[in-house]
Amino acid sequence: MAAATTEDRKPQDWANLVLAVVLFISPWVIGFVGETMPTWNAWIVAVLIGLLAIATLSAFAEWEEWVNLVLGVWLIIAPWALGFAASMNAMWTHVVLGVLAVALSAWALWDWRHTPHAHA
Repeated sequence: MAAATTEDRKPQDWANLVLAVVLFISPWVIGFVGETMPTWNAWIVAVLIGLLAIATLSAFAEWEEWVNLVLGVWLIIAPWALGFAASMNAMWTHVVLGVLAVALSAWALWDWRHTPHAHA
């Protein structure tokens, strides 16, 4: 897909950037920094979401939103896939932030598909 102007996606992309920061600091704030698997997962996914948000703020590309959506789904299933579902703080942090990431990406994709100027 062609890139759109930066004005087209700003609310979603800024929200994704904030979400990435929240996810990155969550092991310390929520208190699971001593647990290796959820902490590293949070840091890695946060960096990826943050880099995609910065890239999308420069020039929107639909594939970036699809990658964010997949990362959000990964956050939701990671507690079970990586075996830290019993850690309630880590599990709920991943699930809630994953749902937010999916919602933001779905919003951006819906907006992209339903805005007349979006397919330039």
